[in-house]
Amino acid sequence: MERQAGRIILLWGWRRALVAFLAGALAVLAQAPYDFFAVCFVSFPLLVWLLDGATGEASDGFLRRLLPAFAIGWWFGFGYFLAGLWWVGSALLVEADSFAWALPFAVVGIPLALAFFYGFAAVVARLLWSNDIGRIAALAFGFALAEWLRGFLFTGFPWNAVGYAAMPVPLLMQSVSVTGMVGMNALAVFVFALPALLAARRHLRLGAALLVVLVAAHAGFGYIRLAAPEKPAARSLDVRIVQPAVDLTEKWDTSVRDRIFATMMGLSAKAPEPGHDRPQLILWPETSVPFLFTERPDALPAIGEMLGDGQMLVAGVVREEGGSAAGSRYYNSVVAIDERGEIVDAVDKVHLVPFGEYLPFADLLGRFGLEQVVAGPMTFAAGNERHPIALPGGIRALPFICYEVIFPDLVAVDATSAELIVNVTNDAWFGDTPGPYQHFRQAQIRAVENGVPLLRAANNGISAVVDPRGRIVDALAIDARGAIDVRVPISNTAIVSSGQRRINGMLIMFLLAVAACILNVRQRLRAN
Repeated sequence: MERQAGRIILLWGWRRALVAFLAGALAVLAQAPYDFFAVCFVSFPLLVWLLDGATGEASDGFLRRLLPAFAIGWWFGFGYFLAGLWWVGSALLVEADSFAWALPFAVVGIPLALAFFYGFAAVVARLLWSNDIGRIAALAFGFALAEWLRGFLFTGFPWNAVGYAAMPVPLLMQSVSVTGMVGMNALAVFVFALPALLAARRHLRLGAALLVVLVAAHAGFGYIRLAAPEKPAARSLDVRIVQPAVDLTEKWDTSVRDRIFATMMGLSAKAPEPGHDRPQLILWPETSVPFLFTERPDALPAIGEMLGDGQMLVAGVVREEGGSAAGSRYYNSVVAIDERGEIVDAVDKVHLVPFGEYLPFADLLGRFGLEQVVAGPMTFAAGNERHPIALPGGIRALPFICYEVIFPDLVAVDATSAELIVNVTNDAWFGDTPGPYQHFRQAQIRAVENGVPLLRAANNGISAVVDPRGRIVDALAIDARGAIDVRVPISNTAIVSSGQRRINGMLIMFLLAVAACILNVRQRLRAN
């Protein structure tokens, strides 16, 4: 092992960049749908050894001495995000005549930009570097800090955070309910990088002990939590989730929208599945209604006739505000419709997708002929706030539209705010690629974090009901058209509040930083 590590450390030029790139790309196999987390025990030790050799000339200035470390982190990140996000280009091929030109900018440009976060992580780690286990703590701190920043800088895009690699199954998801994603990102990198100690043998016993203890604690806590008897739920909700699998090339075609609407209505009105009661709640996906209600005044009465007493439909729609004279504003929304065919509540999407639902710097970029490339035939405005929707039985559901659900701090649900999470999305943009599976996994983790059930309706996979411990109760696969009926017990199994999770995660990150600093200083004192 020492010989192999030495070869990695001494690599230079394009070979060094290539190994970093391949190590990052390999790490994506730990994410959904592959879930082969063992590859991270190869990728992150490789990264450690590459950073061992990432030293500048003593005569260089401070910033120039950090450039080799930044380059290694950037190439690792570029490989990771290119291999993990290539499927984004599928959305541009739905209307290839208009947007195929943007394919290289999306497939390559997004990873190019996101790689800067991992370059930053490598620089932070290198500033605290040492020749022992301290460098493992430094790398974990650097990545945890970078992933935290990735969650909100430039509107935020925390997709495929490294912590998800340590949570492929419900048994290994439970720790996040205490540590939050900040803590999980830090601990995952720390554990994955520990095999790098095999090369130098220093702190090898300590590293092996920490690896065994942390992995055992992670799996043991999951086992205990899953094996613990569940408290009887005082209330339950009978739910039907509809997945229409609408072809996106027809989505806004006026000649077929009646057929799409009829499909939605038919799936919603069918008799309950054997062993299930009539649904109290029917859930439709994001932008599932293929027209504006203002254009089709007959649609709401038709929905009211389809619904029975005590039933409610929660549907993803495009909501219009304003008249033609003042100019209309469009919102990507969910609306609650009662048995009278009346909209009783609406929640607008707050966190919009740049270039997909709106064009940043629209006036400037519009001069170059750029426009938004997905979502629909209009630009959306962001909603002002999110609030729970009152469902039948007084149950409160907090709705999140599409990728809003990937933001842990945004999906901060507790017993005082809501009793379940609703996520509506339209992952049909990305076909049968890793994208919908990655999206679903992140939604699944939100249920575990917050200890409440998740109801998820997608236009074309993956629609599902997930219990508060991350177990899939029922689901519809990609390309399946149909509906599932599920009785959802309403219970809150959260161990700590969202605020306490945030504190716990930051504390873990802080302790790693302190450990890295102490060992770094000790090494400097020895050298002097």
